[in-house]
Amino acid sequence: MNKKLKVILSGGGTGGHIFPAIAIADEIRKRFPDTEFLFIGANGKMEMEKVPQAGYKIEGIDIAGIDRGNMLSNLGLPFKILKSLSKSKRIIKNFAPDFAVGTGGFASGPALYEASKLGIPIFIQEQNAHAGVTNKILSKKAKAVFTAYPKVEGFPSEKIKFLGNPIRENIVSGMQETAQAKEKMGLDKDKLTILSVGGSLGSRTLNNGWKDNLEKLKEKGYQLIWQTGKLDYKELSNESRISDLGSQIQLKEFIKDMELAYSAADIIVSRAGAIAISELAVARKPVLLVPFPFAAEDHQTKNAMNLVEKNAARMVKDSEMQEKFWNTLEEICSSESVRNEMSQNLEYFAKPNAAKEIVDEIFKTVKSTM
Repeated sequence: MNKKLKVILSGGGTGGHIFPAIAIADEIRKRFPDTEFLFIGANGKMEMEKVPQAGYKIEGIDIAGIDRGNMLSNLGLPFKILKSLSKSKRIIKNFAPDFAVGTGGFASGPALYEASKLGIPIFIQEQNAHAGVTNKILSKKAKAVFTAYPKVEGFPSEKIKFLGNPIRENIVSGMQETAQAKEKMGLDKDKLTILSVGGSLGSRTLNNGWKDNLEKLKEKGYQLIWQTGKLDYKELSNESRISDLGSQIQLKEFIKDMELAYSAADIIVSRAGAIAISELAVARKPVLLVPFPFAAEDHQTKNAMNLVEKNAARMVKDSEMQEKFWNTLEEICSSESVRNEMSQNLEYFAKPNAAKEIVDEIFKTVKSTM
């Protein structure tokens, strides 16, 4: 490298957009510690807090998506878009990056659009099986599109590079032998153990699914590590039917040591967010997915279907929980051969070195100009 590297990254709105961008920055910084980074985010969104916490500078632009619940609030959107384009152009011209990486979210649209107009190489990292509108538009100008699935509708096929989603390093390196992890968590190492995760706020659908099937869980003797999230934890912790099951259920509002919980599980029940699925694939544990039905363009269902079609997961729709949840789960629990086959098939989606391989591809493309 003949000069100090300068990189723009943009992505936000949710952790699913922010953390892949940070992981890519971390990987570049490992190789070139004196690299200068600048993130572009949306004012008022979580990236404005999370990116500085990770040790990176960020500039905010005033941009938002269409509010379908209140169409009148969209009257000022064209002005916001023009303002955000103008500010993005100013930021990028002043910073003069060698390349820009976008991971989705409101801010990445103006940022990467202006970068491409200025002749700066742009790259896209799409986490979901269904491309977001912003990334679809940007893909025409992108040097490459890094995906977590082999085919993503809306992208030029020749630009797709199926490299996976960058995930937390501790998930990659911290997995342990199942029996040992169970003992560390105070569980019986000889009993089948289910991990249920619904995100930091929790999933009422999953929580209600377990409430409806406590008797069946008790009868089968399965152990349950139940991450409830903030929404329902207090109510569930006071539920006598749960406390009566004693050590058979570990009720947790939040799980800090996810690699230990993944390791202890024989089966995992989860929503179908992009980063969650990428972590589950690396954990290689049989999984029952219950997609969140109100995700943009129903992308969680599309994520889940990619795994279901490879027999790497089972899926139950939100609307089918009462009639199908327990029976589908029991199909997995009752058959070791089904569990083994699902674990093997998950390997196709497991990309533990995603951040490294994405950065390899970026430098392969831009090295001639540096």
